[in-house]
Amino acid sequence: MSSVWRNWAGNEEARPRRVLRPASTEEVAAAVKDATRSGLRVKAVGAGHSFSAVAVAPDVQLRPDRLDGVSSIDPRTGLVTVGAGMPLWKLTPLLAAQGLAMENLGDIDRQTVSGAISTGTHGSGARFGGIATQVRALELVLADGSVTTCSADEHPELFAAARVGLGALGVITRVTLQCVPLFALHAHDVAMPVADVLADIDGFAADNDHFEFFWFPHSGTALTRRFRRLPATVPLKPIGAFARRLDETVSGLGFEGLNRIGTRFPGLVPPITRFAARAMSSREWTDLSHRVFASVRDVRFHEGEFAVPREHAGDALRELKRWIDAHEEKVSFPLEVRFAAADDIWLSTAQGRDTCYIAFHQYHRMPYRRYFRACQDILGSYGGRPHWGKMHDLDAADLRPRYPHFDGFVALRDALDPTGAFTNPYLDRVLGPAPSSP
Repeated sequence: MSSVWRNWAGNEEARPRRVLRPASTEEVAAAVKDATRSGLRVKAVGAGHSFSAVAVAPDVQLRPDRLDGVSSIDPRTGLVTVGAGMPLWKLTPLLAAQGLAMENLGDIDRQTVSGAISTGTHGSGARFGGIATQVRALELVLADGSVTTCSADEHPELFAAARVGLGALGVITRVTLQCVPLFALHAHDVAMPVADVLADIDGFAADNDHFEFFWFPHSGTALTRRFRRLPATVPLKPIGAFARRLDETVSGLGFEGLNRIGTRFPGLVPPITRFAARAMSSREWTDLSHRVFASVRDVRFHEGEFAVPREHAGDALRELKRWIDAHEEKVSFPLEVRFAAADDIWLSTAQGRDTCYIAFHQYHRMPYRRYFRACQDILGSYGGRPHWGKMHDLDAADLRPRYPHFDGFVALRDALDPTGAFTNPYLDRVLGPAPSSP
């Protein structure tokens, strides 16, 4: 079985020699052994929602969609073990039926559990870490085909690295998550002058359980989004079916149409985005957490994102705005700004520091390279670390000084996979080639 694989955004593709769909850890181990005997590289790929080439498989592609089962759920402890290919959108209602929830989620839930943790996917909330901080144990197939497990108590060094492992240390086959009792979120969207948001950005992040905002750079308006955590027993007041369909139409087909106009007539992009900013309305609703965290994204785009120390958030955003204005760059999508707590995972973008995530997007039919390079340079000047699943062109020399445990991660990779069985061109660039790779 072989085919052309493309990621969600359509900017990365692969033509692997083999495409396999293992249904068990044993089948993954057999596939890895067979690949290494043949001198082939092997990569697992999840839902393909990464914008970077982190999961591109040059030789053997493992698709984990058959590794999507639930091994165990313990409502008393909140520990839940699932297959690596379990999609987040499928997992969350299963948890809810058992009175459980994930502590935090991103604003997209199409990813698999293993893909989300391996790339450092996160949500927003100054007191909450990324999804990988919820992991309590991992089962991996290593390059020699052996199977190992790791946790804080068992192989703790591997655990510190593999929770955001980029697929470089082994193929994850099973994940144990620490879940929390089911809870609701009260959501409040408020459109505000962006100057007011930037003036008190730390206060907004600290005073809300979850806070994020969207800012079209050609506009002076930001849509702030605040979530307050509530017991699951509170009366729910979800967005009505008609309002939800209207939202999806406006943000989907309507926004797609506006972007197509902007692509054909770039001079209209600033007024179009100012119109879109004015259309952002204030509203409130309450629903179970997994129905609030994630939203539908139908309009395709390219995306980069950098994690900067939280104290630099306002200055970094103002500098991005100055560059866009000075260069008359036509930016059709908003900047998305989120927050996360520091963690201790070696290649987590929040390792060792409270973090502000600044994501920059461009409609997939519009030029983006100059804008993305400027964002990379500006955010990098504040110590920004690129999201592993999003677009950047930094290499190991650029990344090493940004991560205190970078050399430790590479040394562990070199010990576990000296021949580069799990490498691809992206990993060769961001980590350096394995010592005995061809």
